[in-house]
Amino acid sequence: MHFHTAGVDVAPWIPPLVAFVVSFFTSMGGVSGAFLLLPFQMSFLGYTAPSVSATNQLFNIGAIPSGVIRYIREGRMVWPLTWVIVIGTVPGVVIGALVRVVYLPDPTDFRLFAGLVLLYLGTRMVRDLFRRNGDKRGPIRAEQRFRELVKQRGVTLGQGSVVPAVVMQRCDAGSVCYEFSGERYEVSTVGLAALSLIVGVVGGIYGIGGGAIIAPLLVTFFKLPVYTVAGAALLGTFVTSAVGVAFYQAIAPLYPDFSVAPDWLLGLLFGLGGMVGMYFGARCQKYVPALAIKWMLSVIILFIAARYTLSILDR
Repeated sequence: MHFHTAGVDVAPWIPPLVAFVVSFFTSMGGVSGAFLLLPFQMSFLGYTAPSVSATNQLFNIGAIPSGVIRYIREGRMVWPLTWVIVIGTVPGVVIGALVRVVYLPDPTDFRLFAGLVLLYLGTRMVRDLFRRNGDKRGPIRAEQRFRELVKQRGVTLGQGSVVPAVVMQRCDAGSVCYEFSGERYEVSTVGLAALSLIVGVVGGIYGIGGGAIIAPLLVTFFKLPVYTVAGAALLGTFVTSAVGVAFYQAIAPLYPDFSVAPDWLLGLLFGLGGMVGMYFGARCQKYVPALAIKWMLSVIILFIAARYTLSILDR
């Protein structure tokens, strides 16, 4: 089957199958599969035009809603945090789209950029894995405290399981403050918006929406619990991906010399496979060691990153 915008020929069952496999494993590792779908499109399909970034963002639009609904039902969506992230990343993704089209249309240059992004994600994953292995008692203590506090404040979710809900305390131009599991957390609104802007630019260029980048930064720099940032990062990724796709589509007539608008059919096929893969990945997560999955993902990411960054030597 020929995909006109992408300019590639591939059987229509391959994109959803690949997205299913990628999402199945990455969802068990707690990360998005979009950052791995882009290398697949570039290296295996030969899809290197600027429109590949927009097509990759269609995957997020199709795969994310089910996860967002889950976080909303569990009461773990910190809405003020979400909107600050959206306000920061939306202009960033627009800037990123322009940078991609104007300054990084060359496949080799874009591979180098993609390699650097993957290198950052891969090294962070490896560092987190070593950090967790070095302190095995920490997660146990955290889990015990989680179970104790969940009895004091929680919401019931099917089959009697409970998780603590987020309790907002303050939200203004200066900061966002909330309580979770008996602990108080506060983050600067300006600082978060500025960080989100930078992440939006990177995500807009790469085509991932920025969720895989913003979530670790919220935990590392702002010391926020991962239980509360996941939903905000996920919804922020969905909104910015939608804006990114719309913006790439809007500016396409201004650049008639190369492909800018997303390949809708290809992107929707990826999104369909990703949606199903994330669902079954979440269902099967308890049967697969998360540590093994994350190590596998780290090795794959670092391998692709090395391949892309070293491609500059071939010029």
